[in-house]
Parts: sequence; C-alpha cells; structure tokens
Amino acid sequence: MSEIDNLLGDYLAYLEIERGRSVKTRKNYERYLKEFLKFTGAKSPKDITERAVRDFRMNLARLTRPGGQARGGEKKPLKKITQSYYVIALRNFLKYLARHDIKVMAPEKIELPKIAQRQIDIVEYKDLERLLAAPTRSYRLAKHGGQEGPTLRDLRDKAILELFFSTGLRLAELCGLDRAIDLKRGELSVRGKGDKLRVVFISDSAREAIENYLKKRGDTEPWLFVSLDRVGRVLGKITSRSVERMIEFRAKQAGIAKHIHPHQLRHSFATDLLVNGADLRSVQELLGHANISTTQIYTHLTNKELREIHKTFHARRRK
Repeated sequence: MSEIDNLLGDYLAYLEIERGRSVKTRKNYERYLKEFLKFTGAKSPKDITERAVRDFRMNLARLTRPGGQARGGEKKPLKKITQSYYVIALRNFLKYLARHDIKVMAPEKIELPKIAQRQIDIVEYKDLERLLAAPTRSYRLAKHGGQEGPTLRDLRDKAILELFFSTGLRLAELCGLDRAIDLKRGELSVRGKGDKLRVVFISDSAREAIENYLKKRGDTEPWLFVSLDRVGRVLGKITSRSVERMIEFRAKQAGIAKHIHPHQLRHSFATDLLVNGADLRSVQELLGHANISTTQIYTHLTNKELREIHKTFHARRRK
C-alpha cells in the first residue's frame, strides 16, 4: 500500500469519526478520491500537482453520464455539479493533509467549476392548500358512501403533509421519526445530515393531524409513520418511496396537474418563512443547512414579492 493510500484511509476515518459525516458521504469521498488517484497514478502527496489536477479535470469534463443520451444519440456530458463533487473532495483532502503538516499543493489553487444557479420548484399556494386538504376531502367523499370515520391511511397522509409544511423536514428525516414524541411542547428534535441535531416546530394543524392519526393506530411499531397494505394493515416503518407515491396520489386527487415531490414541500416551507419576514439565518437553522449559501437559493423566489412592492410604489409615484 502506497503512502497516499494510507493517508487517504486516515482522512476517511477522520471524516466519519471526527467530522461526523455519514457512511454514505464517506463512501462518496472515497470513490471520488480513488478515481483521482487511479487516473493520476499518484503514490505520495508530492504527486498531486497542478498539472495532474488539470488533466483530471479535463478528463471529468469529457466524461459522459452512464446510460445518458441526448437527442440524436449523443451521450450527455457529466453534469457540472457532479464534476464539482470530485473537486470539493480533493480540495478538502488537501486541506486535511496541510493541517497535519504534510507538504502538499495549496488547496486554494484548485478553483471550483462555475455552477448555474439552482432553480427551485415550489408548490403554488393554491395547489398547496388543495394538497393539504386532499386526505380530508377523500374521507368526506367516502363518508357519503357509508364509510364510518376516516381511514388510518387518510389520517396518516394528512399528518405527513401537515408535518412536512410545518417543519420543512427532509424526506429521510420524516421517515425516521420516532413515535414517542412530545406533541404538547409543539417541537421535536431531528437528527439531520452530518448527524446534527436541530429543533423544528409543529404547527397547531400539524399537531392535531398527528394526534388524530396516532389515536387510530392499534399497533406497537416504534415509528411515527408506518407503511400500510391495501386493506390498511401496518407493515412497518414507512419508506421514502411510499411517501413519494402517496404525495403523487394525493396531488392527482386534488386535481394538481404538475408532479409534486416531498422536497417541494420543504421548499414551500422555506419560501413561506422568507416571504413573511423571517431572516435568512433563522431559516438556515430551521432547515438544518450547514452553510447559509445553501439557504440563499430561496431568496430569488422571494424577489417576486419585492418586485410587486417596487411596482406598486412606483405606480403610486407616477399618479
């Protein structure tokens, strides 16, 4: 095993143990860095040169996505954002080596690729209201058909939708919630990315929906949300795919033509806060973003509100 392989092993252990990165993050970093070392043939830190990095980046730019084809049969190039993951991993590895007094190329010499501003797709408020009401409407329609009370599925779906919009939880965070939560406090602790804990707050409508749902539960599963079979029997912890399918179904039921994904409810939570006057730092904390630059992607959405204010103000001045 070469010197650089040993240092890479130390770095990956540092990521998981000292920095608290997830197993998935560690695996991704290992893959990115091993591909770099294999391409360049680097055996020691001194082999990581500007020329080696430049050649590797040129190779990334010419790579194509596995199975991806554009019109005309041409293969699609590796996305800029994917290329940036390799570069970020390499820069962070070099920073780690430098902090441990190992002579390496200055990480600052590696520039990150320019990425086009990410476009956020949110659910329009009128559609959001219809989506949140879909499980209740489903019950009311069934009631006319002789159904006695809402089903466990209707109550569960209502609780999930309300909690998503109330807290801005990630899909994986919601699926991993424990049943033993204190609803009276109106808040709960969530373990998010990087194993970091944060507090999220539950609205009155979300709390009521969860209470109604839990009253209907007759099982002993420890998870807050569970998967159900066709007749409503509990199968175990709910999966991310089950939640995605549920939201697709409820959106169609509400007459929403566009595709709705759980993450769009997180986007709606963030933009709703910003439009109503919340500061960026508070929204960052509530979303569990490590860097405020991630939260800033939402600001261009709220610019629509500012544009309307500007338009109204200047319209008055012209009169």
